[in-house]
This record gives sequence, structure tokens and C-alpha cells, in this order.
Amino acid sequence: MGTVHVVGAGLAGLSAAVSLVERGARVVVHEAAKQAGGRCRSYYDPTLGLELDNGNHLLLSGNTDSLDFLKRIGAPDDALTGPDEALFPFADLKTGERWTLRPNAGRVPWWVLSKARRVPGSRARDYLAPLGILRAAAGKADGAGGTIGASMACEGPLYDRLWHPILLAALNTEVAESDVGLAAKILRETLGVGGAACRPLVAVKGLSYAFVDPALRTLEARGASVRFGRRLRGLGLGAKGVERLDFSDGAVELAADDSVVLALPPWVASEMLPGLSAPKAFRSIVNAHFKMVPKPGSPLILGMVNSLTEWLFAYPDRYSVTISGADRLLDVPREDLAKQIWAEIATVADLAPELPSWQIVKEKRATFAATPAEAARRAGAETAWAKLVLAGDWTATGLPSTIEGSIRSGKTAALALSCDAARTRGAA
Repeated sequence: MGTVHVVGAGLAGLSAAVSLVERGARVVVHEAAKQAGGRCRSYYDPTLGLELDNGNHLLLSGNTDSLDFLKRIGAPDDALTGPDEALFPFADLKTGERWTLRPNAGRVPWWVLSKARRVPGSRARDYLAPLGILRAAAGKADGAGGTIGASMACEGPLYDRLWHPILLAALNTEVAESDVGLAAKILRETLGVGGAACRPLVAVKGLSYAFVDPALRTLEARGASVRFGRRLRGLGLGAKGVERLDFSDGAVELAADDSVVLALPPWVASEMLPGLSAPKAFRSIVNAHFKMVPKPGSPLILGMVNSLTEWLFAYPDRYSVTISGADRLLDVPREDLAKQIWAEIATVADLAPELPSWQIVKEKRATFAATPAEAARRAGAETAWAKLVLAGDWTATGLPSTIEGSIRSGKTAALALSCDAARTRGAA
């Protein structure tokens, strides 16, 4: 294998690059922005005077590829923070009820038999509803199993208080219209394994601190080169694969044994590769940040129902909120959103109603729409061109757009190139 050019330094590109240097490859990473991380990065916000993440991301202890990646890049021990067991506190803004969902550690879900561990008012048999998702998805490719709404009843108190908030957060698409295969994959890798795989983990010190900076240090230590401010304008495609990379600051001619990992958003990758199958519809996420030191004892993460706020994070220097499937909010004035969200936070946290310094971040194309049609559009890592592979959470990872999917896609792309190189050596 010659030099591998990884185009895109989001988590998918960083994951591919790290996997490749571990295999001894010569790697050059090209990134259009001035910093790495893509949609998973930290930045300084001058309005608040705080270091923020461009999105609040919740990981689970069952995200094995993400946790393995942190080990491989030598991430700090405090990269992720969370409770010692699976605990998910919730608050119902309408009724004032509070409860904590507490799945037991093992595979046998005896926790549903304990009233103290369940959602208030729910019965043990109510928790069988997702079996319809698993049955519908069994043995079928993404997009072939239909929607969640056709597989389980998307109504009722338990749906409103548990399945809807959890699945909406994972899929970032209205649950009833989401792909049943993507939901099944999430359930199998988390609740299906048991509470030991469901412990919530948050990058309290920032996504860059946890994922990006350690990855860049690892690449530098392994001799890789990372070049920022290099926007790809086009590919020189020949009969034998990619012959040239056309960047905004000049072209890079590739040697015969060089290869390329395209770790770009689907709309950009589609411009580069004619006929590429990729998602075309996307969903938004709104994040809100309020500069205030949380009250002592505040839960790190609080699920909220019957409210605009869906998940409330208590960072050391701020309260942050995530609202998924937020297309309906894109045209709402930012100050109106801030006022409504803060009123909800003040209610559940017993805080003064006066609005503190705030910031609203609207990510219009945060994820691909996790519908059956869009799931079926996802391309695999390998392409029709030799020594050219794809990485990104939008590729066919089996997962929705998540950190886990991004990192898994990078590993898959690196493996595909390594296998291709081995086949080439064998043929020679």
C-alpha cells in the first residue's frame, strides 16, 4: 500500500486514519476546515465566553467501537463521565412526576418486574412492545423492514415517556416513520445486552478533549500528516481508480499504489462520485446553552417529557439542551426558543426565571433522515473505483447517525483498503 489520502477529518476520517496508521500505512489527512472533528468538535463561543461542543452527544457503555477508539488513541481517563450503573432520570413537565429508569446489568431484564425501576404507571408486559421492531427487522437489510409505526404501537403512556424519547434521540427522526432496522440495531446493542451496555457517558470536558485532540496526537506520533484548509473540489477518476485529488489550493497527483478514503458528508461525496447512492433527506437538531453553574446534585443528564426540551445536560459551567428532529424549529426566532427552553429548565431545576446568557445552535443537516427510503440509499465502504473507499455515519453501518456509527465506518473503510492491498499483493 502506498500513501493513503483521507479526505475529511471528522470522526469517521480520524477513525479511518488511526486504523490505517496502526496497520503501518503512510497517511495524509486533508480537511477543508481549520480544525478537525466535523460535527463532533468543541469551539470557543464568544457570546458565552465558554468552550462549547457543536452538539450534545450522549454515548452508552455498549458503544464498543467508540470506547475502543478512545483506548487506542490514548484518550484521558476523564474523557467520558457517567454513573457507575445504567441510570436515566426523567421529569414530566406536565404532571410534575419524577422517576429514574434503572435497567439491571444482565441480559435477563428482571428490572421490568420492579415497580421502582420502571416508568410510573407502566406494567411489566408493556415493555414487550419493541419485540415487534426486532421481529420486523430480523434477517432484513436496512430499509427493507418498513417503519417502526408498522411494527409497534406508537402511542400510550410508556411510549410517550420511554420509547419515543429514547428512539427519537437515537434516530433523530420522528419515531413512527423511522426505519425499523436501524431501531433494532440500537436495541440489540444496548437494552438487548442489558443495563451494563446502557450506562450513559458524556464528554463533560468537550468532544475535542475526548476524541479529536488525542486522535490528532496519535496520528502525529505515527508519522501521519494532517493538512487543514484543503477543500476538495473534484476527483480525477481514471480507468484504474483515482488519479488526482483537486483541492482548492492545487492538485495532488496520486501514484499507482496510492489510495483514498472519502470521509465527507453525503451531499459532498455525491458531487464527487457520479451515481453514488447516498441519503438525500436530512433532519435537524437544536442545541441550547445557558451560562450558569448548575445547582449541586443536578443530574448529569435529565430526560424531559411533555416539554420542548428533550434532554437537559448539566455541565460544570452551563446547562445545555438537545432537541432532536427539530426541523419545525428552524424558523422560530432564537430568542423565543431561548426563553421557552429556559422557562422549562427553571421549572424542573427550581431556578430563577430570569434568562441568563444563552446561545442557540441550529444544525440543519445534523443527520440523515432515518426513514426506510433513506436507509436503503446508504452506500457500503467499497466503491466502483479501485482503491477508493467511503467513510461516514451515513454509510451502511447498520446504525443511525451516531458517534459509534462514524467510528465504525472509519474502521470498515480502513479494513476494506487493507483487504484490497492484500488481494493486489496476492495477484502479483
